[in-house]
Amino acid sequence: MEIDLSPQFAKTVHGANGGSYHTWSPSQLPMLREGNIGAAKLSLRKNGFALPRYSDSSKVAYVLQGSGVAGIVLPESEEKVVPINKGDALALPFGVVTWWYNREETELVVLFLGDTSKAHKAGEFTDFFLTGSNGIFTGFSTEFVSRAWDMEESDVKTLVGKQPGTGIVQLEANITLPEPKPEHRNGMALNCEEAPLDVDIKGGGRVVVLNTKNLPLVGDVGLGADLVRLDGGAMCSPGFSCDSALQVTYIVRGSGRVQVVGVDGRRVLETTVKAGNLFIVPRFFVVSKIADPEGMDWFSIITTPNPIFTHLAGSSSVWKALSPSVLQAAFNVDSEVEQLFRSKRTSDAIFFPPPS
Repeated sequence: MEIDLSPQFAKTVHGANGGSYHTWSPSQLPMLREGNIGAAKLSLRKNGFALPRYSDSSKVAYVLQGSGVAGIVLPESEEKVVPINKGDALALPFGVVTWWYNREETELVVLFLGDTSKAHKAGEFTDFFLTGSNGIFTGFSTEFVSRAWDMEESDVKTLVGKQPGTGIVQLEANITLPEPKPEHRNGMALNCEEAPLDVDIKGGGRVVVLNTKNLPLVGDVGLGADLVRLDGGAMCSPGFSCDSALQVTYIVRGSGRVQVVGVDGRRVLETTVKAGNLFIVPRFFVVSKIADPEGMDWFSIITTPNPIFTHLAGSSSVWKALSPSVLQAAFNVDSEVEQLFRSKRTSDAIFFPPPS
């Protein structure tokens, strides 16, 4: 059966005064289940507080908008109180406990993309909350919690039952959370909008690749990621992941056209994508994008921490490596046509500016 690859927007799962939580489900995007990928967004209004939780999936978080604070506790480690800003990427391995807080007027929006191969439901994240009306300790008897915490049962009832919120709450202005510590960013967060560029093509686009070198925790997560900013009218070269990885792409800004070609040279997707869309390219399928006049930015995860891509245009493409006689035979053309083809796209660029 063919799988629908059409880009989709997230749907709201729950919300309150403090903010809202949105997900993409396998019923919308069947490739989430097929590829064991989860995707969600957290939006926090001013004084919005996402209660402490852990997940059944390792993730990469990317700050789409605003600034705030992320509390992160790795297994058997002390709490890191990390200041986060637009463009930040954070790797969140298994077992990490997190909380999120927005003290600013601008809404804080965080994207989560991750691996659900060990999750309870393929293609979906399941969060386990430590507090709130659905917190894990609401399920234990008062006796068990009392003995675990060495507290009187009456105090346990107050502690466990006092927070009526679910997942996200809005704090009173007089409540003070820990101040973020800039030094806690080291090894925990990388700003993709400020990091050194891995690719920079004038009039074409720019890329920052997230890997084990600039953010070692992605090795624990088992995912790679990148932020791509394509200039108006520019093209991203047709290419594919040659190490059997899936590409999961979220459009951060702008819009553009996408084509994906799969088995037997069949075009399986041709559409326009816009900010907020998520789509997935299956293993070994070839994808290419052309930005609309305002340009297009996207954030992607790749299901390997150090991905390798093969591009099918430019001097570094496989075409340039093949012998002239092989190309002539493969395309069934004469040497003149082969030489014309070889003479084009002589740079190693993976982005091509619009035709002049």
